[in-house]
Amino acid sequence: MRLKKNIAVSETGFVFDPNSGDSYSLNDIGLEIVELLKQGRSDSSVLTALNSRYDIDRASLEKYYHDFVSMLKYYRLTEERPDAGADSGHNPGIQPQ
Repeated sequence: MRLKKNIAVSETGFVFDPNSGDSYSLNDIGLEIVELLKQGRSDSSVLTALNSRYDIDRASLEKYYHDFVSMLKYYRLTEERPDAGADSGHNPGIQPQ
């Protein structure tokens, strides 16, 4: 899974989808995840990076991460990589404007 190339993300967490005209707001951790995904990082690599930065058990981190990624998919901000699997869930880290 990766963020679509045409999705604009500001350093303050403002996200704009030029295809739909919709905008969203990310919290700090949501912004960090999006930036890692924009770098082409795999889910595993993103989780490892987050796990090293935050005091959270791996199981909880994975749940929150997959919930957040599901919201990105729900708002059609992502596209699948050929080697990516499916995720599911919900996370309030991204909110429509």
